Amino acid sequence: QVQLVESGGGLVQAGGSLRLSCAASGSIFSINAMGWYRQVPGKQRELVAGISSGGRPNYADSVKGRFSISRDNAKNTVYLQMNSLKPEDTAVYYCKAWGPRDYWGQGTQVTVSS
Repeated sequence: QVQLVESGGGLVQAGGSLRLSCAASGSIFSINAMGWYRQVPGKQRELVAGISSGGRPNYADSVKGRFSISRDNAKNTVYLQMNSLKPEDTAVYYCKAWGPRDYWGQGTQVTVSS
C-alpha cells in the first residue's frame, strides 16, 4: 500500500503562486510515475502534470509555461509549482501515484480569486 498526503493548497489572488507538495509513504518502491490531477464540481478529474520515475515531466496544455512539476526521490515527494494562477485554475488538486495499482491522495483545495 502507498499513502499520499498533499499540502500547500489555499486561497490566492489571480497572478499569484502556490506550491503543492505530495509526500508518499508505505510501499514506495512500487511507485513509477507520479502526478497531479484536478477536479471541479460537475466535471471529470483532469491530468494537470505528471512526472516519470526518471524525472521526465508532461503537462496539460492549459498549464504549460505556468506550472512546473518536480520530484525529490530522496524525500519521496512530488511538487507542483503553480505560477501566474488564473481563476480557472480553481479546483481540488489530487496527487496520484502509478504502480501495480493507482493511488490517490485526499485532495487539497486551490482557490484563485479574480
